[in-house]
Formats: sequence, C-alpha cells, structure tokens
Amino acid sequence: MEGPITSRKAQCWDDVFPAEVLHHYRHYERERSIGPIPALLAIDLYEFVYEGGPRPLREISDQYPSSCGEYAWAAIEPTKRLFSAARAAPIPIYYSTGDCRRESRPTGMTVTKRPGTAISADKYAIRPEFQPQPGDVVITKQRASVFFGTPLIAHLTQQNVRTLIVCGESTSGCVRASVADAYSFGLQVVLVEECCFDRNPLSHKVNLFDMHHKYADVMSIDDVETHLRPCGAR
Repeated sequence: MEGPITSRKAQCWDDVFPAEVLHHYRHYERERSIGPIPALLAIDLYEFVYEGGPRPLREISDQYPSSCGEYAWAAIEPTKRLFSAARAAPIPIYYSTGDCRRESRPTGMTVTKRPGTAISADKYAIRPEFQPQPGDVVITKQRASVFFGTPLIAHLTQQNVRTLIVCGESTSGCVRASVADAYSFGLQVVLVEECCFDRNPLSHKVNLFDMHHKYADVMSIDDVETHLRPCGAR
C-alpha cells in the first residue's frame, strides 16, 4: 500500500461549514489510508435510484420518489473507476440490495419511515455498470444497515477482512447505518467521497463530515486508486 495521507486536503463539505467549525475539528486530523486486508462494499447500487435519468430531482421526484437523479448518475464514472481498481488489486467485493420477497418480511415493515410500496425484483437489480462477477457476494437486506440480520460479518470474518472500502447510497441512510455498524464491529472504514451519493447535496456533505470525524476515513477516488494499485503489483 501507499503511505498515509497526513496533510489537510480539500473536502466536499468545506463550503457547508464556517471556518470556525472547521477549525474546531482540526483536532480530528489524522493519517488517512487504506488499512490491511481490504474489501469493497457497494451499498444499494440498484436500478431503483437511477430512475428518471441524470436529471434534477425537481423534474422527476413526483414520478420517481426514490430516485437520486443527477447525483446518482454523477457517481457512476468514479464508481466504475473504484470497481476497476478493486478488481485489479484484487480484493473481495460485496454488494447489498433490498430483499423484495413479500413472504420474507412482516406486513407493513419498511426500511425507513417513508410509506413503502411493493418493489419488484428488477428495480433491486444492480446497475449493469457494476454487475456482480463470479466470486462476488450479494447480500440482501431488509433494514438500512447491510449488517443487520444478514451474514455479512460472518463472510468478512471468514476472509479475515479488516478494512471496508465503502461506496453507494444513500449517504445519510443505508451508507451511514452500515458504516456505523462496521466501525462497531472493529473494522477500519474508508468512504470514497465521489462514489457515495444522496438525494440532496447538503445531507451528503454533512453526513460525510460526521462520519469522517466519528467512524471512517473519507478519501477521494484518486487517493483510493493510488493506495490500491500496489496490491495488484504484488
């Protein structure tokens, strides 16, 4: 692996918080790097959140209330780079998606407080750009965290994974819930800034800021690629 990042780098949240707040959090500055024995966790990169195309949410939210619109589509190219780096390293790749089986959940149970409707299996299919390959593992879940009620931690333990590189959506929802659980299980967590997205940029930036100062290292796709590249060479 490459050496750690020690200097203060520009982050997506710098335009959200006043200088006084950023100064207060200077005590959290630390080395950032990808730790030992990493795996990639791609959270909910399913068709549901890309509906309506790369358009502003104000144009599509009435018809596609679960879409992340332009924010989901903007993350496609950097996420493709992340997958390419992970496969070249190579490191294990895990996906999460929703469990749409009616018989597997109690009546009225939804992942969030928003009233839910039945979701077909095709909407929970992973986007073609990130299609799972032989050897990848797809975890189905019923709650926000990919760890809750699933065998994910058992899989990671069997593979001796100690670091999770995380991408996907939504930053404030399933990503945050999964990152908090991963940290609680003792895993080092890296969030790839450009490869996470939400339905609004404020939630995205504030939650990345919070997670970086509590549970994870937020790194750019450029830095993650650089850190993963020597793995493939070995």
